[in-house]
Amino acid sequence: MSAADEVTLELQGISHRYGDVTALDDVSLDIRSRELITLLGPSGCGKTTLLRIVGGFIRPTEGRVVLGGRDITRVPPHKRPVNMVFQRSTLFPHLDVFGNVAFGLRVAKVPKEEVGTRVAQALALVRLPGYERRMAHELSGGQMQRVALARALVNRPRVLLLDEPLSALDLKIRLEMEEELRRVHRETGATFVYVTHDQREALSLSDRIVVFDEGRIEQLGAPDEIYSAPASPFAARFVGDANVLPVDVVAHGGGRAAVTLAGQSLSVPCEPGLSTGEAWLVLRPEIVRLTEVDGAGLSGTVRDLAFRGSGFTYRVEVPGLPESLKAEMPADAGAPHELGSRVGLRFDADACVLLPRVAAEPTAEPTEEEG
Repeated sequence: MSAADEVTLELQGISHRYGDVTALDDVSLDIRSRELITLLGPSGCGKTTLLRIVGGFIRPTEGRVVLGGRDITRVPPHKRPVNMVFQRSTLFPHLDVFGNVAFGLRVAKVPKEEVGTRVAQALALVRLPGYERRMAHELSGGQMQRVALARALVNRPRVLLLDEPLSALDLKIRLEMEEELRRVHRETGATFVYVTHDQREALSLSDRIVVFDEGRIEQLGAPDEIYSAPASPFAARFVGDANVLPVDVVAHGGGRAAVTLAGQSLSVPCEPGLSTGEAWLVLRPEIVRLTEVDGAGLSGTVRDLAFRGSGFTYRVEVPGLPESLKAEMPADAGAPHELGSRVGLRFDADACVLLPRVAAEPTAEPTEEEG
């Protein structure tokens, strides 16, 4: 087993309840050495509760936290080789940057010369050398988060926990910080556990993503796997905002299924063991193309249109579908289709994913809020 495949952190049967509310329900997860793993999900799904359990700020109702083979479930936060970076930087306003970064080292009674060396190394790592004497109020939001990151890293934690650390920053700074986080992760070799509700952020940062819903793991995998092969309608909707369309499976065999979608017949790929009857068809908006209506295939009416810089997004009302179909067209695809216009809809059936329909499967689109 290579070092990258070694399990650093084991979460074993973690459940947690706040009174009658179950925040986490029997969550088990192995986190590898040196990986950046992201806990992704909507508000209230349990991801931040799990992060705080790892940090020692919450003791789980059930289950164990094992770090490097040692059960640390009852170990207090300050005695764990774990540090945390919060959503909003929590710098001490009465200390300068050096004092903030050095705080944990001084509490641990690290020799003065070593403190100076390690603080300088940490600030160089987050690209803030020369900022030692700046006060918190003299820093931008992005610089404050870099100092918070340096303060966490200077203690050389085995695991770094990051709780929505970029959500309070504007888009330009967020993109810059994403690049910095990837670089710092590579250079430190620490294990990063990252929490976010932003699926774009999760896709760009992560080695693996854990999709959470209602206190349970909905799917675990590499970003491209989560995106291209969602395990459930929830994962498909939350990661990439896919169309999840009701279809009927008429027949299947040889890795393909014959389905009907809004009265139209399609042949799509399918997994072994699929049953005939009701199913879900996952259709990513970027593979849908709007064309002139020619009498063949699906057609509908444009009900919403928005310019997104690189292209246009549409919502098209299609007879026989319970909700509008989402489509994305590149800016160089020609003049945009007008609101109220009739359009044809074309897509590559081989790029679709077919999922079994489960009783009580939620169909509402999840909200991307903090939590």
